[in-house]
Amino acid sequence: MSQRRILFGFHAVGVRLKVAPASIVELLADPARRDGRMRQFLARAQAAGVPVQDSGAARLTQLAGGPGHQGIVARVAPLPALPTLTELLEDLQDAHAVPLLLVLDGVTDPHNLGACLRVADGAGAHAIIAPRDHAASINATVAKVASGAAETVPYFMVTNLARCLADLKARGIQVIGTADEAQRSIYDADLRGPAALVLGAEGQGLRQLTRKTCDELVRIPMRGAVESLNVSVASGVCLYEALRQRGG
Repeated sequence: MSQRRILFGFHAVGVRLKVAPASIVELLADPARRDGRMRQFLARAQAAGVPVQDSGAARLTQLAGGPGHQGIVARVAPLPALPTLTELLEDLQDAHAVPLLLVLDGVTDPHNLGACLRVADGAGAHAIIAPRDHAASINATVAKVASGAAETVPYFMVTNLARCLADLKARGIQVIGTADEAQRSIYDADLRGPAALVLGAEGQGLRQLTRKTCDELVRIPMRGAVESLNVSVASGVCLYEALRQRGG
């Protein structure tokens, strides 16, 4: 029972309803909300064979930890265990796929992590990697912000990030970090081959050891008055540049 967790919001619950409806233990909806979006969602739940229970807004807010639940909260069982990072990389090699990984160094805000997961899903990244001791973990807030991407993008928290990056390099994956002072632009980097894009938290940037482990550092051109971008926005810029170079 302790392994069950809470998902809330149309996107986060909707993706679970799509990919693993049998894992939904309890689906609660606010009976005071019956607009078109809610009716459409309830029809999807019915089609998937998932019963819905009425629950007041106060109870939903308590379960979700805040009022941003949109009238939908689900208690879900864990999905089957994801492959390890090593297994994922071996599967990509067997499938002759070109790895595209996002590495987050020191991103501790769950809203930023959720937005990064959403961007990674949209750009087709195969996984996100983060250090276990300097990163946000997946929780209900992350899942809500990720709009379902927390269910689709593998998120690996590793004990030693520098060692993990070295292992990626040994597998032929180019490790490219971002830094404001870098000479080359992200648009000058060749991202068509296996690549891991490494971004740090806004303001702090990459830690020194992480920076030293990268094959090269690139910058995102800034033409306005602000000095940096939010990490999720920067992730989107970098991942979609890789997607563009790989043919869209």
